[in-house]
Amino acid sequence: MISSEIFPICTYLPAKSLYRFKAVGKGFCNLAEEAFFLLNHVHNSLKRDDTCFFLQLEMSCNEEVRLHSLPSQQGSGVSGDVLQFLSKSSKILASTKGLILCHATDKTPSEFYICNPATKSRLPISVPTHDENLNAHVIIMLVECYDEFDDYMVVHFETPTDWCSDYACKILKPREGLWKSLEKGLCAGGRNLKFNMPVQHNEVIHFISDCGSYITEGSPYFEPYIMSYNLKDGTSTMLKLSKTARKSSTDDKCDMSIFNWGKVSMASSSICLVRLKRYIFKVWILKDYKTSRWRRIMKVKTKEMGLKEKYPTITGFMVMNGELLIFATEKYIYSCGLIGENYMKIEEICENKCKYYLSFTSYMDTLRPYGPGTTPLSC
Repeated sequence: MISSEIFPICTYLPAKSLYRFKAVGKGFCNLAEEAFFLLNHVHNSLKRDDTCFFLQLEMSCNEEVRLHSLPSQQGSGVSGDVLQFLSKSSKILASTKGLILCHATDKTPSEFYICNPATKSRLPISVPTHDENLNAHVIIMLVECYDEFDDYMVVHFETPTDWCSDYACKILKPREGLWKSLEKGLCAGGRNLKFNMPVQHNEVIHFISDCGSYITEGSPYFEPYIMSYNLKDGTSTMLKLSKTARKSSTDDKCDMSIFNWGKVSMASSSICLVRLKRYIFKVWILKDYKTSRWRRIMKVKTKEMGLKEKYPTITGFMVMNGELLIFATEKYIYSCGLIGENYMKIEEICENKCKYYLSFTSYMDTLRPYGPGTTPLSC
């Protein structure tokens, strides 16, 4: 048995450490399977920062999936055979506190599943569509849920055949096991939305539009924007970007993305906007949600960041843990602090062996379960 003094400490440990402790004594062997311990471990893991990130090519399938730890962290809790399995058969779409959502690229028709890489288990997801062209018409994502029974849910959008129609939305909570259709769909506006990088804030999902030059000037959708979607009532609301962010942004060479800012559990949490154009990073924080008021916190030329490359080309970026900019050049992966004593502190994380058009997925290892129907990962 684990003593009452050690038990609370164990609930804060990452999955990798807990599995290592199995060799210490009998008391640790079944700890990871005990319901009360799992409940406390999952609750505490929601308060922790992600420690590493998956790296893969954005568009290609069956390419190597890599996992890298942040400079201040050691180890990832994901074994090599799991990474090999993901590389051969899956595309990682999203992650939330120990769970990842995957698209099984080796199946016809396409399949989706939720996976816990640390426990080497998976939960198949039955997508509610009969469309033969599944890849072109399904958008599926994993989001946090804040009710008594479920701590996450799967959200499914179906691309409309008519460009002016809304995206029909359905949600799946694991313990219910049934897809629920929302009365109102997502209104995307006149631009294409970046569905691969949703931001959940105040229990509402946000998507940023692209920056293409295909919208006629004078249209309300001429400049890029953020569209929010309330999963409770199906309301779609457009948020404006700051004037300086919108200026000269209708350009295929301009890349803008949004991320969570600050700790989600804190009142000061918000949305972070990152813009990359002409080798210049600019970062804004949404200060007032109702009035769409933003504050810029950083502007820096990539050639002035002290990187190994003299004229670096940025091939991908994201903001981790609401405070750290992670970005890739053609040769290396770097981090850049956005707040406090780490502000503008540049650290090299690793070499970039994926090269171009990268997709980052933030991750942390936990023992988080995900409902009935779980099966072992066949790796």
